[in-house]
Formats: sequence, C-alpha cells, structure tokens
Amino acid sequence: METQKEHYDNFISANSEWEYAGLYYDEGVSGTKVEKRDGLLALLKDCEDGKIDRVITKSISRFSRDTTDCLEMVRRLALLNIYLYFEKENIDTEHMSSELMLSILSYIAESESRSISQNSKWSVKHRFEEGIFTISYPPYGYANEDGKMVIIPEEAVVVKEIFSMTINGMGTYVIARELNEKGIQSRKGTKWHPSTVRGILQNEKYTGDVIFQKTYTDDDFNRHTNYGEKNMYLCKNHHEPIISHEIFDKAAAVIGQRAKEKSIEAGIGKYQRLYAFSGKIICGECGSTFKRRQHYKPSGDYVAWCCNTHITDKDACSMMYIRDEDIKTAFLRMIRKLQTAHAKVLKPFVEELRGANNKEGLYQVLSLEEQIEKNVEQITVLTNLLSSSYIEPEIFHTEKNQLILEADRLAMEKQLISKSINGDLTHLEEAQKLLRFVSKKAEITEFEDEMFLEYVDMMTVHCRDEITFNLKCGLNLTERLVNA
Repeated sequence: METQKEHYDNFISANSEWEYAGLYYDEGVSGTKVEKRDGLLALLKDCEDGKIDRVITKSISRFSRDTTDCLEMVRRLALLNIYLYFEKENIDTEHMSSELMLSILSYIAESESRSISQNSKWSVKHRFEEGIFTISYPPYGYANEDGKMVIIPEEAVVVKEIFSMTINGMGTYVIARELNEKGIQSRKGTKWHPSTVRGILQNEKYTGDVIFQKTYTDDDFNRHTNYGEKNMYLCKNHHEPIISHEIFDKAAAVIGQRAKEKSIEAGIGKYQRLYAFSGKIICGECGSTFKRRQHYKPSGDYVAWCCNTHITDKDACSMMYIRDEDIKTAFLRMIRKLQTAHAKVLKPFVEELRGANNKEGLYQVLSLEEQIEKNVEQITVLTNLLSSSYIEPEIFHTEKNQLILEADRLAMEKQLISKSINGDLTHLEEAQKLLRFVSKKAEITEFEDEMFLEYVDMMTVHCRDEITFNLKCGLNLTERLVNA
C-alpha cells in the first residue's frame, strides 16, 4: 500500500499540467463492496463537490469488481464531466465512444474475482476434509515448521501460566497486567491486553485439536461467523498439545461462571457504555476498573469514580475515589499542553514512527504479493485444464499440492515481513490524527465526550492526585488531579 501511494504521489506531481487533488484508497477492503469503501465514497463526494475533475486508478478491478457498480460510477462521473483513466487496461473514459469494452472488462474483473474465490474455497475445503490444511500463522506458543505446528517452549510456559491463573480466579485484565509487569511480550511484540488473554483461553488449538471453518465468506464476499451454515471440521490430535482438555474445560467453566456473576451475555458486547469514562479508568494499585458513583455532601453533590475492589473490600485496595470534574480538568490541561507544544512533542513523535517503516520491506511485500497472485493464477489454470480433461487427475493433484505448499510459504513470509514493518502503523495513524487536531483546533475550553473517546485508550490512576492518560497513539501522559 505504501509503495502504491508513493507511485501515485510521484506520478501525478510529475505532470506540470495537473494539480494534485489528493489520494484516495481503501486498505484491506475488498473491491466487491462499494458501500464498505470509505476512500471510494470520499472520492465520489469530492467529485460531486467540484474538487476533482480527473481520476487515475491502477485498474478496473481496483476501482470496482462489480460490473453494475463500475458502469454506474463511470456514468455518474461522466455527467459531471469527470473522466477516469485505468492504467493497466489503458482505458480513458473521456475518449470512449462506447461502454461495451468497459462493460466487458468489468465483467471479466468480476468473474475473475468470483472464480479465484471459488477455487480458493474448494482448495481450502478439500484440505479441511483431509485434515491437511496448513495453519500458516499459528497462535502464541506455536511456530510453523515445514507445515507442522511445533511448540515454542518459552511461550508454552506462558500459556500454561495463563490457564493456571484463570482457574485460580484471576480475571483477564489482571492476568494481562501481571504479564506486562514481568516484561513478557505478546506474539506481536506489544503489551498484553485482556482481549489477547481471552483469545488464548478460548482457542482449542492449545489442546492439540483444531476446528476448521469457524468463519466463512459468502458469494457476495461478506464474512460471517459460522453458526452452522457451513460444515465445521474437527481435526483431533492435529499437533502436540500445550494443555490438556481437562484444564481447557475447567478454565472455560471459570470464565462462564464469572460471566454469569456479571450478567454478561456472549455475542452482545460486554457492557453498555453509558459514560465516556466507563471501563476506561484502571486502578494503579490493584488493576481493577473504576465505577461511577454519586456522592451527596452538605457542601454540594458531585460525581466520583471509585475502584471496584476498594468498594468491595477497603483492605484489599486502599485507592480512594477521584472526582469526575477533576478528571475532565486534567484531560483539558493535557490537551492544551499538546496544543502549545505539539511542534516539540507530537511532530518528533510522528517522525520517529514514520521512520520506523522499512521501505525495503515494503518492496519485499509487494514482490511477494505478485508471486502470490501468480500462484493463484496457476492454480486457476490447473483447475480449468482438469475440468476440460486436458490433464489427468494424478498430474493435477501433484502440481496443485506443490503450488499449495508454495502459497503457504509465500503467505507466511509476507506475514512475517508485514508484522515486522507495520507494528507502529496504527500508532502512526493515531498520532497524525492527534497532531492535525491539536495544531488546527482553537484553544479548547470545554470537555467533550467525543473528543476524549477519539484520542484516549485508557487511564491509570496512581493516587488521588495523579492520573496517566494512555493515548491511542502510544503516548502516556501524566497529569495532576486537583482535589476539591
């Protein structure tokens, strides 16, 4: 993606007759669904608003893989005297006397997308049924060696500890905090989060079994959780287990009991968040969350936030309450400091994150993607040759199995490189967003829930007069709380 963006930056800027109107893209989103492509929708809106008079895109399939949608958008833009140039097909809609060629190519792009999808599904389903599907990205505790899942001893110790702590009554947040305090890194090299711990506790692969096709993609390229619409495939003893079925079931029972006690229902979200601070304040002493309470005093009523553990047992945690207004004041003070010092604080931080991206790695990923595309094309050709009886089934299966192994290897290599260079991309995007906000916004004088939720991930209360705002961009900024 970064390489493609750079290409169009240079391509358009190099033409002195063009004025660069901007770059619009959808990362990791299928071209089959227009309504899910925010970048494309933003492009169409800016065209309608008169901000753009010409569009350049790589190919028809990148613009849209749905024939009807493609033609509709081309006609819609033509009415505004806005024309498109498709680089790969060398088609300029300004000079087209007929829509026939565009219609044919759009249909080919749509059919190709469906054909590739169907062939991939057939291949995956076949490997599910045979129990030979290669898990290219095994969970924490395992590695992929020659298509086999093998245990990583030091990570297996952590997995066992997580199950043991759960069975002993510890919640996912407390477990994540303890792992972080011990300096143990997650698979992605980042801090542990409750959701990461929960994912491990719910993953049957740690018992040595695998359930295939927990999710599926329908004919319209929508992804769904499999509730029985498709066959699931249980492969027992697929690999060496880290924990026993008994321990796995016991941990699941503990989690189920905790959910009942907290009235949490699976599949509907944990809680309904009524206030901006709900679930966002963490006690620095015991790791529990804070609960909102109304205090009634002769001097005046006020809202306070109290540690759940302290409310239940004052001896278990000594953390006292903090006022709602004090938190809002501290947040406003922190934001105003960023407004004043964004050039010295945020800009260097953004540049540091930007410099962490490896351009050479991006080109490697691009090369691997091309190899993966060729691999898919070869499988498609093989399938067509078999269906036309041009080759024998024995030759087909031999060649196809080799291509499948190569595809798994390429996917693994791409994932490893992507993981190594994209670790800070999310933080970079959040940091850039925060920098734009504080550098352009007039002085902020009032607290707004939306503003807080936009930039703050969590807050940690160290004592009654000190709180740390853990921002989504990765910065942790500490402020004093002024107690009334």
